[in-house]
Amino acid sequence: MDPRDVTNSEQARAIVEQRGLDHVKVGVFDIDGILRGKYMARDKFFSALDTGFGFCDVIVGWDAYDQLYDNVTVTGWHTGYPDAGVRLLPGSCREIPWEDGMLLFLGEFEGDYEAVCPRAILRRVLDRADGMGFDVLAGFEYEFFVFEETPKSVREKNYQDMNPMQPGFFGYSILRNTVESDFYHNLLEVCTDMDMALEGLHEETGPGVLEAAITVDTAMNAADKAALFKTFTKIMAQKNGMMATFMAKCSADWPGQSGHIHMSLKSKDGAAAFFDGDTSDGMSPLMRHFVGGQQKLMPELLAMIASTVNSYTRLIPGYWAPTKATWGVDNRTCALRVIPGSAKSQRVEYRVAAADANPYLALAAAVGAGLWGIKNEIEPEPAIRGNAYDAKFPKRLNLPATLWEAAQRFKTSKPARVLFGDTFVDHFAASREWEEREFRKHITDWEMERYFEII
Repeated sequence: MDPRDVTNSEQARAIVEQRGLDHVKVGVFDIDGILRGKYMARDKFFSALDTGFGFCDVIVGWDAYDQLYDNVTVTGWHTGYPDAGVRLLPGSCREIPWEDGMLLFLGEFEGDYEAVCPRAILRRVLDRADGMGFDVLAGFEYEFFVFEETPKSVREKNYQDMNPMQPGFFGYSILRNTVESDFYHNLLEVCTDMDMALEGLHEETGPGVLEAAITVDTAMNAADKAALFKTFTKIMAQKNGMMATFMAKCSADWPGQSGHIHMSLKSKDGAAAFFDGDTSDGMSPLMRHFVGGQQKLMPELLAMIASTVNSYTRLIPGYWAPTKATWGVDNRTCALRVIPGSAKSQRVEYRVAAADANPYLALAAAVGAGLWGIKNEIEPEPAIRGNAYDAKFPKRLNLPATLWEAAQRFKTSKPARVLFGDTFVDHFAASREWEEREFRKHITDWEMERYFEII
């Protein structure tokens, strides 16, 4: 049985027995998009397929550095960190390369913890789309840097003077991707084997930076693939003596790393809801309202899209990242790029998202805002023609400049609470405030160089 043919608990048991596995891997994605999991014995796994299992709820109560939040209420010392219920998802079954037939199954938090589970947040948004009569299609694109380093060497170097896989700026270079063909082919094969096939992989602009476009799929599948792609790209790199990073910006001298999301809606009869062949840009009125909602709510939901302190170092003029909540037709200087085409290809590209975003939350924000726009018939601002960086905009289109500001906008957003629930909004905003406060405890190299002697 092929792992991707598994759809139910009975088949999950059958494939484990067929392979003679004593253990499988199970995992859940946390608030930052990190896959947390463990090996689980076969009998325990079989039982968990029926009744779920308990995972210490610290996973929803700590940050990317395993430091405990001090400002959330879902869990903490005040609750004693009990187990959180997790339900397994048989249809997520995949074989892990390098582990002799080992299988991976994803899960979702349930019970009280479902309210803060990233995958469940997206599922509820997609349920909203379903109730409105739409299916959502999505595809993620990621830029990421690859370094000839190891987890040990980068710490010894204090993350300075790292060696990129290749030097120089070689965007779309056949030279580079042929010289490094072993790495490219390994990544392409891993992605195909794990059902997250790439429709494109190329050298981007910057030393050792690549861009991968994951094949379009239904929205939840697309988010699963994006989250797994980030995890297993890093694993593959490290198993080959290198490191891949999806930070939004890892050098002041190089462009940032995007995590663009392409999306469209289909009606239940299969018709393309975004396409109208009678308009010059192919946009249906429904697509205009979808884009209008995305534009209107972008400043309020940015914390879900730009979720780290580092995210905001990317959102500066001239570095291929948007600085305002703008939109245009086939305009890469805008936050929202409407891509005109046929009924099959008409879509919107959400360009404000960076590579460091949690795919489930980024897609939930982008789709949720669009659905809100449809429901409320929100018309977008006039489309931008030419260079959006040079244009003047009203303050309502300004994006938050820091994670702290984004968290404040998020927790006071009424649409966010309608779309994602009070529990999630309060929890996520508190986690982003924690992240900003942790950053402010530290002294940067820039401060030392600027102030140490002269002030």
